[in-house]
Amino acid sequence: MDCIRKELERMGVCCHDICILQDKDGIVVARVQSGARSCVLKCFQVEAYRREISNYQALRSLHMPTLAVLAQTDSALLLEDVDASPVYRLGTAADLADPVVAMRLAGWYRQLHQRGYAHVARHGAGLYDEADFFTREHIAEIQEKTGTQADAVWGLLEERFDAICEMLGRTRRTLTYNDFYHTNLVVARDRSAALMFDYNLLGKGYAYSDVRNVLSSLAPQSRDAFLAAYGAVDPLEMAVDDVVSPVVTLYMACRRPRFPSWAEGLIDEMHTALADKIRRLTDGTSKQTT
Repeated sequence: MDCIRKELERMGVCCHDICILQDKDGIVVARVQSGARSCVLKCFQVEAYRREISNYQALRSLHMPTLAVLAQTDSALLLEDVDASPVYRLGTAADLADPVVAMRLAGWYRQLHQRGYAHVARHGAGLYDEADFFTREHIAEIQEKTGTQADAVWGLLEERFDAICEMLGRTRRTLTYNDFYHTNLVVARDRSAALMFDYNLLGKGYAYSDVRNVLSSLAPQSRDAFLAAYGAVDPLEMAVDDVVSPVVTLYMACRRPRFPSWAEGLIDEMHTALADKIRRLTDGTSKQTT
């Protein structure tokens, strides 16, 4: 509570009611009442997470639709309260099966990627990039933590690791959201627009990684609507992602104190489909673009 009051004071915001919504991993989120207006304050007690402040600034500079930033300091953001908005509402699980919402969402992602190429070219150094987790050291950690050192797929991956990294390096980098889920979704009440919020993991990457991330959560009819509205995807990015994404995601799962149940399928994929995907990518049988 003290950090909330301190940040509001630094912003010059008078507040007569504070309700803590979340206090986890060094981020405190609170709903604050300032006069007749309800707002949401995010206080970043861990310095690394303060990147979200600059991420909001970057998106505004690209004229991307975001939640309104009402005030900020070097360690906090004061945002509009979606629950009190006459225009927007928070996303729900039902939105994942709504083709109209999927189309609006595709438009937001398409804008992010199209506008992000030039931004990353100028300002991309140091941005979060999930592909940075694709390393020999991290693959060794996966083997140890999953007890799969003897699995033949790791030998194949090591044999063709340099070739995969070369292809990964040829994918164009743009801004990527990296954290799709309906709890981070905002939808216009008339379904005329949709956008994502919570930009802690916003970074650089190849566009298809975002597309795959969204499609994995959408219902079948919404996937078709999303792809139709988003447009063509790069076949090289798809082929590289088939190999890199499961490895990176498995590494992230292994970093958790307890191995998550949702990652069990990745172990199965490692035993079955991953070897074929590696061969298709590195043997040149995938249709790729350069």
